[in-house]
Amino acid sequence: MKSRLFYGILSLLFSCMTFAQDAKALEGTWNLTITEDGKKVPSWLEISHSGNNTLVGRFCYKFGSARPVAEVEVNEGKFSFSIPKQWEPAGFDMQIIGMQDGDGLKGNLVYTDGKVYPWTASRSPKLAYNENPKWGKERKLFNGKDLGGWTPVGENQWVVENGVLKSPKSGANLVTDEKFTDFKLHVEFKYPKGSNSGIYLRGRYEVQIADNIGLTPSSLYFGGIYGLLTPNENVAKSADEWQEYDITLIGRRVTIVANGKTIIGNQNIPGMTGGALDNDEAAPGPLMIQGDHGPVELRNIRITTIAN
Repeated sequence: MKSRLFYGILSLLFSCMTFAQDAKALEGTWNLTITEDGKKVPSWLEISHSGNNTLVGRFCYKFGSARPVAEVEVNEGKFSFSIPKQWEPAGFDMQIIGMQDGDGLKGNLVYTDGKVYPWTASRSPKLAYNENPKWGKERKLFNGKDLGGWTPVGENQWVVENGVLKSPKSGANLVTDEKFTDFKLHVEFKYPKGSNSGIYLRGRYEVQIADNIGLTPSSLYFGGIYGLLTPNENVAKSADEWQEYDITLIGRRVTIVANGKTIIGNQNIPGMTGGALDNDEAAPGPLMIQGDHGPVELRNIRITTIAN
């Protein structure tokens, strides 16, 4: 009897130790690259500890917002979790299965239609923060005449009229030819009632532009880092009024001043938002204006980068 009890306790202790080792190796943020029909798709995963023996997290797919993961199950060196549908087509909940692969992770994603796509992951990089940057001279990113310096991703619907950059209907996103690391960005914009757009910083972190006047602040609404950072105040004006953002991004830290008020102050962006161009967070990236949702107009797009 004592022998059975002793070995039972040892087995339990070994199981707990194994879980703790696996959990420690999995915890943190990961940048995933999913291969879907030959195309590389960026995604993002966060795993953290909850209590003694539970792992939870967040998962951001190639579109939509980061979604909570109720439990990441760990069993015999593998982990798995499911994600309820968000903007995906009808079908099953998505299933993610993975395992350690050296310093990274690898596994498969089972999509809502049952198709299986392989993925690999590396830890999200730490991005250096410069507390005392020496800023260069502000310059125009939009010349007010044409799309010089910008490239549409897909069939172009963008036009320039009277110094204003316009997307009159849903269509292609618009990306700068130039790439940036740390910067201060000024942009003025307006949209019709009910419309939705956004500005992707380094092509990876969307600052939401949307007709959300009067609503409780949310990461999904006006001024939020989509699905990740919530403004402390909703300062959206009425549709068809000109509004403005002044955005500072250094490393992962972002400050957003909207219509003259600081709504997000020096906060860390934990990961990429849905729709990111890539997941190479340590590299410079372009600005991208979302044009695949609703009409939007922009003017006075100016940038200041850190002087060399």
